Amino acid sequence: MDMPKVEMCGVTQCAYNRERQCHAWAITVGDDTPKCDTFTSRSTKGGDMNAQAGVGACKVSQCRYNEDLECHAQGITVDMVEDMADCTTFSVK
Repeated sequence: MDMPKVEMCGVTQCAYNRERQCHAWAITVGDDTPKCDTFTSRSTKGGDMNAQAGVGACKVSQCRYNEDLECHAQGITVDMVEDMADCTTFSVK
């Protein structure tokens, strides 16, 4: 299985975000909520400009795309929801 890609990230204050793209190699989503656990706000940018982030792990058990802690969506988007970087592809089972 290939990791689902982060197709768009609207969290421009994240250090991995450049031009609405996530350049971490992989992100982790959640615990009880679909927040992006990889989000970090720093003055310097990080990540690999040649990388398009994938979803390395999803810990949101109530998401319909979560199977055995792995995301099975075709791709995801991340954006700000109530002041948190959230996976907006999240959908309740």
